[in-house]
Amino acid sequence: MKTAIFYYSEHHGNTKKLLNAIANADGNVTLIDTTKAADADYTGYDLIGLASGVYGGRPGKALTAYAERNLPEGKPVFLILTSSMQRDGFFKSMRKTAGEKKCPVKGEYQCEGYDTFGPFKLVGGVSKGHPDEKEIEGAVQFYQGLIV
Repeated sequence: MKTAIFYYSEHHGNTKKLLNAIANADGNVTLIDTTKAADADYTGYDLIGLASGVYGGRPGKALTAYAERNLPEGKPVFLILTSSMQRDGFFKSMRKTAGEKKCPVKGEYQCEGYDTFGPFKLVGGVSKGHPDEKEIEGAVQFYQGLIV
């Protein structure tokens, strides 16, 4: 299954760690950095992932903007988030973007990520050491479960 994953991963690269593991496990995965990629036609892909860290309670704005412009209508998607706090509401804007493009969401994966944003910087950050190996492997297993 040919998969593209649109992602935004800044600060500590938490989300990118998960995606690198997924791409290493499946040679049919293309990672698209939404801060660097030009607009493109992704209709040739079977599955699209949307992945980001959480910034101020939302996925990165670059991911949302890129997906709004480039996500093919009706294409199955999956969602991945990393954050120091786990909340279902963090997926809200990603689900909205998918819904506007009539893209069915096949699954969602969320795990902890090291965070030094705002007041967390004063205490040296929270969720140190995350995502850990178990969470990274969990992301790979999540993806593999989607493509069977």
